[in-house]
Amino acid sequence: MTGIGRRAFLAGSAAATALMATGARAADGRVMFRREDVVVRAEMMSAKRYMPAPAVPEDWINLSYDLYKSIWFDPRNALWEDSNRPYSVDFFHPGLYFPRPVGIHEVEGGYARRVPFDLSLFDKTDKVPDLTIDDTLGYSGFRLRTELDEPGVRNEFCVFQGASYFRAIGAGEFYGLSARGLALKTADPRGEEFPEFSEFWLEAPAPGQKNFVLHALLDSPSVTGAYKFTITPGLTCEMEVEATLFPRVPLDHVGLGPLTSMFMFDETNRSRFDDFRPAVHDNDGLMVRNGAGETIWRPLANPKKLQISAFSDENPKGFGLMQRSRKFSDFADLEALYHKRPGLWITPREDWGKGAVALVEIPTDKEIYDNIVAFWRPSEVLHPGNRYDFRYHMAWGDTPHPEVEVPRVMNTRLGKREAGGYIVTIDYEPHPLHEDGPESLAVYTQSPHAPVSNGVLQRNPETGGLRLAFRFEPDEETQLVELRAQLRRDGALASEVWLYRWTA
Repeated sequence: MTGIGRRAFLAGSAAATALMATGARAADGRVMFRREDVVVRAEMMSAKRYMPAPAVPEDWINLSYDLYKSIWFDPRNALWEDSNRPYSVDFFHPGLYFPRPVGIHEVEGGYARRVPFDLSLFDKTDKVPDLTIDDTLGYSGFRLRTELDEPGVRNEFCVFQGASYFRAIGAGEFYGLSARGLALKTADPRGEEFPEFSEFWLEAPAPGQKNFVLHALLDSPSVTGAYKFTITPGLTCEMEVEATLFPRVPLDHVGLGPLTSMFMFDETNRSRFDDFRPAVHDNDGLMVRNGAGETIWRPLANPKKLQISAFSDENPKGFGLMQRSRKFSDFADLEALYHKRPGLWITPREDWGKGAVALVEIPTDKEIYDNIVAFWRPSEVLHPGNRYDFRYHMAWGDTPHPEVEVPRVMNTRLGKREAGGYIVTIDYEPHPLHEDGPESLAVYTQSPHAPVSNGVLQRNPETGGLRLAFRFEPDEETQLVELRAQLRRDGALASEVWLYRWTA
């Protein structure tokens, strides 16, 4: 993370860049473009009051969900569909949840041209009424396609739509969790703020190009920003992100690399839901590789009240939301296919200093609502008048994080005991560190809030790995119990550090 003082716009090359950002044009009307233009424009905007883009006409906003879905883009009309470029772009129409359109530009040869809104690119059913067409209309986002599984067939792998939300998948996966450009005041009593990507610049890919590059302008009442995404699809979808922020006000509750997901139930809280499926979730745990080199696994929860956890750290090596349940039988859902939802891993490209990985868990009784948020919250306040640069890598896929050197936690179960208290079981994956059996390992279980038994470690014949079981016994007045468990061999870690928060 770096903070750089505000630059003077009327000096040297910055003046030329500002001129380009404000509209220097070629003879055919195209605008010169480079990433620094977006940075300068964000900086100029940060010195002015926030002005949201006008909303589209009311009849678009008032579309029902069914009517909104009754208008769809025809992929045959996609940008670059009839070219030898390796990527094509579908567009989303505005309305319903997306009242403000975004500006979309095609960049080629160092020049950008705006992609105009064209309703004729869409198909619709006869139930869709005639809608107002005026200058406020524009696209609400876009979908990226390329060849992933089958030559000659372009599959979608990434979507940008709504506020600063975007999501991606690896080959053969289905959309699950989302990411955001920035989170502000998440679960804060002052109310959350949702910055928006108001404009995008899509670089036209050359034939044979492996990655796709796009730029985005972020805007909100509290901050502006310039983003660059370099996206490489595949079995794991890789993204390199460059973010430059210019606060309008002091930012004391910022979320970097924010992730948003859904967790309703699994074996830890199955008894609360009358459902034919054994589990329902897009992701089942938060994984953190902290600055000290420990790997932490925190199973997700669906609490009865909002809860916030913070894992303090300095210069984290990475964090993400994972989906370790990868078998159909884990969910038994033929439609949602939760076992094919991706995990997402964030790797900072420089030191991010002191802060915490924050985890927000919101109660939900429906799987249609995202109720999990995770992000890095820096301790430092970001001040207006300064420039802040962040770079990080994002990996979307089955196992998107770097290889874990110690055995991973594959499942957690929790339930009441007839004799009182609760029993927890933790299943570890088979691993060479555990080949000598339970006798070679030391077990550590603890909690500051309730008595915890010594753990019992056994071989699980179904998985081939080890299972740790232990009890904890909160009294009737205890509302919260933080639990910690780990295995050691010869004094060194022989498992992830397992953390969990039980609430009454």
